[in-house]
Amino acid sequence: NMRPGSVIVDVSIDRGGCFETSAVTTHEKPVFIKYDVIHYCVPNIPSGFARTASQAISNVLMPLLLETAEDGGIDNVIWYKINIRTGIYLFKGSLTNFHLSERFDLKYTDLNLLIASRR
Repeated sequence: NMRPGSVIVDVSIDRGGCFETSAVTTHEKPVFIKYDVIHYCVPNIPSGFARTASQAISNVLMPLLLETAEDGGIDNVIWYKINIRTGIYLFKGSLTNFHLSERFDLKYTDLNLLIASRR
């Protein structure tokens, strides 16, 4: 139980949310109250702070891009760094995220099979 007046900020609402009481809100009406708890569930929160979000993303991605270049390109990174594979949704025109394929009834292709066939 949360205290009345508590605040929930559901940063994963665009992926279904992480609280039982979450529901998508908008920038125009960003909050709602349920069970005396304030909920903020705006999808894609960084879009409200584009400059700051862009700088943060650049700070995170630049080292990864430089490392990718040093490692011989994205194909090598995906092959040798298994943890990177979980973040790949599309590869060479194929949808490689099972959950997206199920949700939108699209053809799924296993990324492991795609990269193995290129070796």
